[in-house]
Amino acid sequence: MELEALAKVTGEIEAAGATLVAIAPQSAALNAEIKKDKKLGIEILSDPGNEVADKFGIRHTLPDYLTPLYTQFGINLPEFNGDDSWTLPMPARYIIDQGGNVCYARVNADYTQRPEPDETVAALKELK
Repeated sequence: MELEALAKVTGEIEAAGATLVAIAPQSAALNAEIKKDKKLGIEILSDPGNEVADKFGIRHTLPDYLTPLYTQFGINLPEFNGDDSWTLPMPARYIIDQGGNVCYARVNADYTQRPEPDETVAALKELK
C-alpha cells in the first residue's frame, strides 16, 4: 500500500520541515480504521465526493461497465466513500508550501505509475 511506503519516510519529511498528510475519498470513519489497522502515524483526511480531487483536476468517474466488476470484487465505492458517486481520484502527490502554492506535483492517470517516496523526499529537500 502506498500509504505504508510513505509513512516509512515520515521522519525524513518532518526533518525537512514538512508534514505528510494523505487525502482519500473514503469516509472519515473508514480512513480512521485504515490508519489504525495499518498503524500509520500520518493523518488521512476525508474528501467526501472527491471535491478536493475535483479542484485539483484529478477526479474521474468510473465507466459504467466497470461498476459491476468492482462490485464483484467487493468494492462498493458509494459505500466506502459515503456518497452516490462512482468516482476516484488519480493517484497524486503534491508538495504545497505554507502560502498554498503547489511546488511539486506528480500525477499519473495510470494508478500503477507512482513516484517512489524517496523521490518526494528528494524534491522536498531540494525545495528547502
